[in-house]
Parts: sequence; C-alpha cells; structure tokens
Amino acid sequence: MKLNREMKTIEKHDIYLVVCSIIVSILLLLIPSGNDATFQKVHRTSATVLEVNNSLVKAIGPVIEGTQQLRIELDRGPFKGERIDTDNILLGKKELDKIFIPGDKALVVLDLESDGSDIIYANVIDHYRTQKSILLIILFFLTLLLVAGWIGFKAIISFIFTGIIILKLLLPAFLMGFNPILVAFALVTILTAVIIFLVGGVSKKGLTAFCGAFAGVLSTVLLSFGCTGWFQLNGANSPFLETLLYAGYGNLDLAGIFIAGIFVSSSGAVMDLAMDIAAAMHEIKENHPSITTGALIRSGLTVGRHAVGTMTTTLLLAYSGGYTGMLMTFMAKGVPFENVLNMVYVSSELVHTFVGSFGLVLVAPFTALLGGLILTGSPSTLSKIDE
Repeated sequence: MKLNREMKTIEKHDIYLVVCSIIVSILLLLIPSGNDATFQKVHRTSATVLEVNNSLVKAIGPVIEGTQQLRIELDRGPFKGERIDTDNILLGKKELDKIFIPGDKALVVLDLESDGSDIIYANVIDHYRTQKSILLIILFFLTLLLVAGWIGFKAIISFIFTGIIILKLLLPAFLMGFNPILVAFALVTILTAVIIFLVGGVSKKGLTAFCGAFAGVLSTVLLSFGCTGWFQLNGANSPFLETLLYAGYGNLDLAGIFIAGIFVSSSGAVMDLAMDIAAAMHEIKENHPSITTGALIRSGLTVGRHAVGTMTTTLLLAYSGGYTGMLMTFMAKGVPFENVLNMVYVSSELVHTFVGSFGLVLVAPFTALLGGLILTGSPSTLSKIDE
C-alpha cells in the first residue's frame, strides 16, 4: 500500500512538472524575436522551380561558377500562383552554393514595396526543407513514444523545452551582451533540473542524478575557464562569431561564449551518465534495502567506471566528427603533427573535448557519493567506505 501511494504521488508530481514545462514553453514562444523589425518588408514563402537556364554557368574542374536563371512559381501567401524570374548566383563554393533543377522546391524571400502591395525582387535562399525537417522530427517523436511510453513523452517535453530555452533565452542573452558564462550556467542548471526530474521523476533517484550532474557541470565550468586562459584561446575561431563582431555586435565576449559552449555541449552527456548511475543505485537500494551507504557508493562507482569508459569515447567521436574535413585537409597537405597540434582550431577542439570529458569522468564519483548519502539517508556511515 505504501509503495502504491508513493507511485501515485510521483505520478502526480510528474504530471505537474510536465504541465509546468509546457506552459513555460508556450510563454517563451510568445516572446518576440529581437530582430523581427528587420524583416517587416520581406515575406518568406516556398516556390516551385519551373524553368532553369544554365547558359551563364561555367564548370572549371570541381568549381561551378556563374548564374542560374530561374523561373519560379510561388506556392503560398498573398502572392500565391505568381510566376517570377530571378537569379541564383553561384560563388564557386560547394558549402554555400545550391544548384536547382526544374521541379525543385525552394525557400524564397520576397522584397516588397513599402506598402507590401508588390514584389521588388525574389531572392532564392536554398532548397525548401521545412516539411522534411518537421516529418523527421515527428517520426523521431513517434519512435520515442512507441519505445519508451510515458517516459518517452516526458523526454519529448524536455527536448522541446531545451530547444526553446536555447533559442529564446540563451542565444538572445549572448547577443545582448550578458555574461555568457553566468547565463549559460544558470540555464544549464534549470535545464538539468527539468530534464532529470521529468525523465527520472521527482524522487530520491531524480535528486541523486540532479546533484551529480550539477557537480559535474560545475567542475566543467571551472576547468574550461582555467584551460581557455592557459591555452591562450580567445574564442574567435568559432564559426560565424567573428562575423557578428562586424555586424554590430562588438560587445560580444567571444572567450566567454567559447567557455559556455564547452559545458553546454557536454551537459547532455553529463546528465545521461548521472541518471544511469542514479538509476542503477536506486535499483540496488530497492532490491537490497539494508545495504549500507559505503556499499551503495562502491556499487555506484563500479557502475560509473564502466559507463565512463564508453561515454568519454562517445564525446570524442561527437566532437571530432564535425571537424572531419579540417583534419582531412591537414592530412592531405602533409602538415606536420606538431604544427597541427599548435593550431588555434585544433587547440580549441582539444580543450573542448578533454575539458568536457573531464567533467564527464568526475560526474561518476560525484553521483556515487551523493547517491549513497541521499538514497540511504545515513551520512554517518560514510566513514565506513572501504578503500
């Protein structure tokens, strides 16, 4: 009977937290974007490419330059059905250029007259992928629901909540010049609490995972702060950040944003590991109620050792995978390893990878120690832990 009452209480807490997360997410979505005024005289729509003229396009080896002349038909909005001639300028850079053929869907931005009555120019941005992106996300959510049920639903809520926090609070705060380290740490702490208590439930298990994850994130913050100065990194190597400096955002703290990026990107893995260890310790405690604090901590450390072994490699692969092209370029040009090691881009990734991994390694003993105290509720037995 007692177990049933506890389960009902936890279920109520879960529902309250889910509802609160949904309400907060909706309220955050209502916050207007800071640069909405910039786009008052433009209109976005999708369009179908009807005709393509490639007579002005030149291919020199792998480089394609020139101008595609397009005829497009607008698919929606107040100008639906209108056919417009426009150009697609090719710069000779594959990462920036897009090639269209008849039948393609394109995202188009329309420059309008001041009264919005007519189109001045249609700018073809890229292939239209909105519907495909939404379909992919829906399929992922459905798979998560089928596999994990109620926990999967809570994971979806935490996923959406995290994305909204990043888009509506984290990034705007960076752009407005707030201290990126303090802002990121505060928001990561909130996200850690919401995600862990949503997935793990409002319980001792959830509290154990939260405390362990918080300790791991805090250690990552301190290490990233120290190592950024030690390696003399200014954060300007991050993609697009330097561009912002010349676009009216000269107040940006690039080093602070770089530091924030380290612990924000590793916080997910830290939460994952903390929850794994906390769940294992909770199961051990449930099946062996008389277990001592010391024995439970040793069990948590054993689980942590096995989990850390693969999680650090996972973090390395996640980080290095995004820089495959850079590493291949260095290898193809025969750049000496010592030169590579001292390049600012590589040094930044080394700090990013290993500082994040440090936090991941430290979260295991933190979670095991705190879990032993929380789950057994007998801190006086801590001194009995065997070496």
